[in-house]
Amino acid sequence: MMYLSNLAFIQMNFLDVLDILLVALLIYEIYRLIRGTVAINLFIGIASIYFIWKLVVALQMELLSEILGAFIGVGFIALLIVFQPEIRQFLLFFGSPAFLESAPKRVQFLFRKINREESPLDIDKIVTAVRHLSDKNTGALLVLSKKHDLRQVIDTGEKFTSDISADLIESLFFKNSPLHDGAVIIRENKIVAARCILPITKSKRIDVALGLRHRAAVGITENTDALALVVSEETGEISYSKRGVIINNVAAHQLKTFLEKEFVF
Repeated sequence: MMYLSNLAFIQMNFLDVLDILLVALLIYEIYRLIRGTVAINLFIGIASIYFIWKLVVALQMELLSEILGAFIGVGFIALLIVFQPEIRQFLLFFGSPAFLESAPKRVQFLFRKINREESPLDIDKIVTAVRHLSDKNTGALLVLSKKHDLRQVIDTGEKFTSDISADLIESLFFKNSPLHDGAVIIRENKIVAARCILPITKSKRIDVALGLRHRAAVGITENTDALALVVSEETGEISYSKRGVIINNVAAHQLKTFLEKEFVF
């Protein structure tokens, strides 16, 4: 009865309510992140042990609380290892273009100052190359960098620096070319790498009929502000991806209009 009477006099202020709401929001976001994966079972198990530990501490069971406390301390390191992919995805979200664009204008201003200025892009040459590749049913994957320099992606391929040329782009994706497999990276109006390996999206919203080129295009645009252009080897269909969304069956003039909106200031 004494314990229940003490509960009646618990004082809560605005910060306490805000604290509870933020913790609830954090738990919900973690649940959304790992829902449908094996990690959800591990999370429930660790959360259960944590709440049992808190209960044991509240009941002043010293020996058991020390054992569970030591397990929780070591378990935190194990948690970082087990949930490494999920934690990486969670942290990448805060640097994603969608998050930055939803931030207040003052925050966006700071990021514009930090990032380098964008160079004009030779859109006509790129569109011409894509149209020719489409007419020949030659598969192609081009990544157009904006503020993100894509250094890690560039390191996976053959690095060089060349002016943008429709003929050069077509020759890179020629079927007998040693550099045709993988992506060509265009940064600061220069072709800087070919045969690059892109991350494949794990999104289940992608049409199952789309191949690895399209999935790689979505993957590179999920966590960067880059744009990806794809030419299907089977159909010659042109597609582009932005912010993890792919638009299929695009005409050459539509692609030019899209690129002009993205790169002409």
